[in-house]
Order: sequence, then C-alpha cells, then structure tokens
Amino acid sequence: MQSRQWFVAALTSLFVAAVPAQTVLDSPELYPGEKALFEAAKKEGMVVSFDTGPTWANWAAQFAAFKKRYPEVEIVYNDLGSAATVVALEKARNRPQADTAYYFAASAVDAVNKGVVAPFKPVNFDKLPSVFREKDGRWFTIHTLTVAFIVNTKLVKNVPQSWADLLKPEYKNSVVYLDPRSTGVGQVLTFAANFGAGGDMNNIQPGLDYLGRLHKSGNVLRVLGTTPYAQFLKGEIPIWISYENDGLKAKHIDGLGDAVAVVIPKEASAAAPYGISLVEKGPNPNAGKLWLNFIMTDFGQGIFAQGFVRPSVPGVKLPDSVADKLPAAPQVRPLDVLAAAAKKAEVDKGWVAATEAK
Repeated sequence: MQSRQWFVAALTSLFVAAVPAQTVLDSPELYPGEKALFEAAKKEGMVVSFDTGPTWANWAAQFAAFKKRYPEVEIVYNDLGSAATVVALEKARNRPQADTAYYFAASAVDAVNKGVVAPFKPVNFDKLPSVFREKDGRWFTIHTLTVAFIVNTKLVKNVPQSWADLLKPEYKNSVVYLDPRSTGVGQVLTFAANFGAGGDMNNIQPGLDYLGRLHKSGNVLRVLGTTPYAQFLKGEIPIWISYENDGLKAKHIDGLGDAVAVVIPKEASAAAPYGISLVEKGPNPNAGKLWLNFIMTDFGQGIFAQGFVRPSVPGVKLPDSVADKLPAAPQVRPLDVLAAAAKKAEVDKGWVAATEAK
C-alpha cells in the first residue's frame, strides 16, 4: 500500500502534540483498571505487535504515545502485511512470538478460523457495530478506510460529488481505479459503488451495472493492479477512486494542497474495517491487553484520526487538528467482511461481464 511509504519523521513531528504529557502513574486513568493492568504488563516488560509498520495508519505516533504513558513497557513491531501476518501466526502457533496482530479484517477472520487468536474485549468494544467485531473479541476493528474520489483540481474543472456525476461526459478518460479481482481496494470500491447504486450486501448487481455504465461512458482512463499514488502526485490522474486517506495525505502531507479535492460520494460509500487481535498464548498477554486497550480508548482513537484514518468507535471526538479534514459522513456504510468474502467470486465474474475487462 502506498500509504506505507509515509515519511516517518514528518508524521512524528506533526503528531507529537498527541503524546500525553504524563505517565499512567502520574495522571488519571484512561479507563477503570488501567493502572493495575500496567503493573502486570510492567512485569512482562514488552509487547510484540505484528504488522504495525510505523508509516501506516499513524502507528509511529501510537508507539510514541504508548511509550510516553507506559515507559517501562517496550514495544516491538514488524511490517509483514495482512495475509503474511496470518501465515506467521500459524507457523508459530506452538511458540508464538507475537502478542497482537493487525490486519485488514478479512485476514482477521482467517486468523480466527485458524485458531491463532484469543478472545479479548477491549475498552469501547461494545460500541462497535456488530460487523466490526468478532462476538467474543477474537478480532475487532480499530480504524476504517473510506472509499472516496481523489480529484486533481488542476485537471478537473468541476469536482464530481456523486457516483452519478462520474457518468457525465465531461469526465471522459478521467477515472482510474484498482482491479477488484486482485486488490482489496478494488473489492471495497465495488461495494461502495453498489451502495451508491441502491444495492446491499445481498444484492451486488446494481454496483456491477453501475461500473459497466461507467466503462461504457468512456470515462474510465484505466484500471490498475497496484496503487498509483506516485502517478497521482505527478499529475497524471484526473480522478482516482481510492481510500480517503490517500487523498488527505497528498493534500496535507505531500504538498498538493488545494490541487487535491477529497470527496465521499453523496449517495453512499463503504468503510473498510482494519482489525487487531490478541494472539493465542502470546508471550506477554498483559502487555498485549494494555496495548489493545490503549489504541481503543478515545485518546488512542484520536491518534488514528490524526493519521487521516477514521476511528472505529462511534462518537469519538476528533482532535481539533483534523476535525475539519474528516467531516461527518453519515452516508458511509460499514463493510461486512464476512459477507464480502462470500461474494468475491460473484464480484470478480460480474465485474468482467459488466466492464468487458480482460
């Protein structure tokens, strides 16, 4: 994912204000029992967090805030990728190295099916939509990525506001998106278009028909297999349908400013859940729980928002620095990853038929 290439130093300096000024022992608890859990975690001394690469989803700032609050608990991480994380957990099931594992929620479901993650219900668990959590807490969503139109305003005079707008003749040879057969973003985008066209998780034909019309209109410039973030920055793409945070990064971090518009289509969009789990028989279970609780508190959720990904917990107050950049979007629907996975073959076949793709 292109967002994994975020410049760590820039992010850390931008979000240093998010780090709490005091340790857990010098300040009020973020939740009942925090100090007691910290004392247990302190005896373990560290937490091993799989797939939380520091340049993705603002993990660098989460690490800094966690270490500031709990100075006697070290945090160790890697950046494997979602599917590879599940493979690593399965290979080490008898002697786990990880305490927690982060991934796209479809991989979290896979981890549950393979029996490598443990039940744990963190702070704010019960506030999550039911499709954003496994009932016993074997995985739960910590942030989402929302499908949006990312528009180069130097190339596009009138910024489209809706799926219907994208069908207009003025956008001929302007739209780029990722192939749903081979990319997660493409799959989520198909469901977002489906919601916008009046479909639901049980009926995906409206979305397939819509994408077919978009192609027949001549407005699709190309469909790609990898994220074209660099091409967008170079001004080679007029309208890119991708995740909202890609556009916000281009706008606020990589210097494009007003040359980028980020629009969540007004009919509807989809929010892709990214989840995390406590690893079954992990070496530092109390430290793992401390880490999971921390990122699910209102404070930890706010740190995610500062990385331009939307918190999973409804009603969390966004930090002032990003409140205007992540406006309320009631038209966004949470994606049910179990239902989506069951529809993948139908999406792949239907997309090829509708778009006449090869």
